[in-house]
Amino acid sequence: MRWLSLIKPGDWLVGCLAVLFCVSVARWSWWQGTATAVVVRARGETVARLALDQPHTLSVQGPLGQTVIEIAPGRARISQDPSPRQYCVLRGWLTRVGEMALCLPNQTSIELTGLAHRYDSLNY
Repeated sequence: MRWLSLIKPGDWLVGCLAVLFCVSVARWSWWQGTATAVVVRARGETVARLALDQPHTLSVQGPLGQTVIEIAPGRARISQDPSPRQYCVLRGWLTRVGEMALCLPNQTSIELTGLAHRYDSLNY
């Protein structure tokens, strides 16, 4: 362990501060708060805003047919959609603020919201 003798006390301090900075940035980036509602949009308009505290099922009409949205306590998903590739159905349950599922051919989407709206990867 000859290399340990080369590290000075200031090097340890800088290393510890760098680790602390990385941990705090990762925590700040991933913490989005608790989702409290789901916003349902179809054809560019908000169709419904539902709380996530009780189970609910909602059908929304799109150009290709019915999209079925399922809400359970603390989470939501698109359970059925007539879109050919089923990307929004494959997205699964959404649980965090800012998560979205988009059914583009059917022009339907859901987004989870919370008390504080944070930026996601689509907002710049």
